[in-house]
Amino acid sequence: MPLTALNVEHAKPKSKPYTLADGNGLHLFVTTSGKRLWRFRYRYGGKANMLSFGSFPEVSLASARTKRDEARTLLADGKDPSQRRKLDKLTAAAAANNTFGAIAHELLEGRAQNLASKTMVKNQWMLFTLAAPLNKRPIAEITAAEILVVLKKIELSGLATRRDMRRRRAPTSRDQSRQKHLRFSNIHT
Repeated sequence: MPLTALNVEHAKPKSKPYTLADGNGLHLFVTTSGKRLWRFRYRYGGKANMLSFGSFPEVSLASARTKRDEARTLLADGKDPSQRRKLDKLTAAAAANNTFGAIAHELLEGRAQNLASKTMVKNQWMLFTLAAPLNKRPIAEITAAEILVVLKKIELSGLATRRDMRRRRAPTSRDQSRQKHLRFSNIHT
């Protein structure tokens, strides 16, 4: 018989840990200290496995059932939900390490020995002060327009020469010049 919200709320600790089954592999594990943990038991590749969904009341009965259904869908597709969770964690960690700020910091560390201390201070100031809005953004999500805004801030600060700015801006403005060229060539053809 499926659990009700009232059953889950009134699950009290006993002298030994016990489980309350909800159905389709989902159960509530009640510890001797009174913690109520959602768990999903399943078989994959002939082996018994268990997946934890969190504790009650942070994860409600409805939310635990939704997570169970998602895991069962993965199993039906021939995928291990536990491996999928590990892969999602690795992907999230990789995305967190590929932010503009992390890559900029790595770049400055690599160039630290070859640059004068004043140049390093200037570069750090430009990257971590003027480019601050980009620091926590994943590098793959940053657009050319956003970089152009940061480069214009640097240009207005007076720390860069026009030649330096043109050189730094070249990859982003190249797209705009191509568009202008295409518009111009379409008019004359």
